[in-house]
Amino acid sequence: MTDSYVNPVYPHTMADPFVLRHDGLYYAYGTAPPSADGRAFPVLRSADLVHWEPLGHALVAPGGSDFWAPEVAARDGVFYMYYSAQGIDGNDHQLRVATSEHPAGPFLDTGVVLVPDQPFSIDAHPFRDTDGQWYLYYCVDFLELEDDHRVGTGIVVDRLVDMRTLAGEPRVVVRPHQDWHLFLKQRPMYGAVYDWHTVEGPAVQQHDGKYYCFYSGGAWERENYGVSYVVADHPLGPFTRPPQGERALLMSTRPGRLIGPGHNSFTLSPDGSETWIVYHAWQPDMAGRRMCIDRLDWQGERPVTDGPTWMERPVPSARPR
Repeated sequence: MTDSYVNPVYPHTMADPFVLRHDGLYYAYGTAPPSADGRAFPVLRSADLVHWEPLGHALVAPGGSDFWAPEVAARDGVFYMYYSAQGIDGNDHQLRVATSEHPAGPFLDTGVVLVPDQPFSIDAHPFRDTDGQWYLYYCVDFLELEDDHRVGTGIVVDRLVDMRTLAGEPRVVVRPHQDWHLFLKQRPMYGAVYDWHTVEGPAVQQHDGKYYCFYSGGAWERENYGVSYVVADHPLGPFTRPPQGERALLMSTRPGRLIGPGHNSFTLSPDGSETWIVYHAWQPDMAGRRMCIDRLDWQGERPVTDGPTWMERPVPSARPR
């Protein structure tokens, strides 16, 4: 067994990587081209977070196109995949739910549209609190100028009544509010033209009684893309911004090495002693967004990581407890 790894840990496109830990194994799902038979979302399996075995594609597509950002939650022996799809019944991206009896799939769409009142919704992130209550963080567009917020894509959270039904009471988690959140200047959207800003890809971690919602800001195909966070005392917020938010606080581009790191998930090391951040990044050839991993640590209330890394690093801990 090797004692080091080098990013990326998988050689093919695996954007928006989400890792589910189940029965001692890891399953990774991501945004990538469909399979030859039209299935969406490659699924990989690993015992150590470093060596990954492809298992095919997970979702039996219910029509549509452009399938993005799958995340999977397990409850009562059922695996629920939350994802966005474009083109079903002529709609733009909408959040949907598919289910399977196995983490590798096949996942079959349930016909449920989670937020039918939104013209555009992406990047669903299911989160289970310590009391067992589930919440769903997801992204929608905001056109209103309020306080220092910018026009663009932001993150909201709602309570899950069951794994297929939202309470219908979304609360704002974070909207774009910094220059580095710029997606595109003078972007035609919704019949007007805006300097469009984006925060997306929510992923929640609990630490010392606080809830940290990590997000990716900027333009996913450019060097300004990176990972930062907001903090709350409850999963529904209100969320506050840490100081020095004029830059991505957790992870940003390493010029000439790894570009635009982001849209991450979190998981534990094989022995459960470490938290690891799983994310995508471009290499300098910009040939595809590939899956990378780095350890997440804490300095008091501040999350820190050496990532994005491109040199040899120690593998996730698997030592016996």
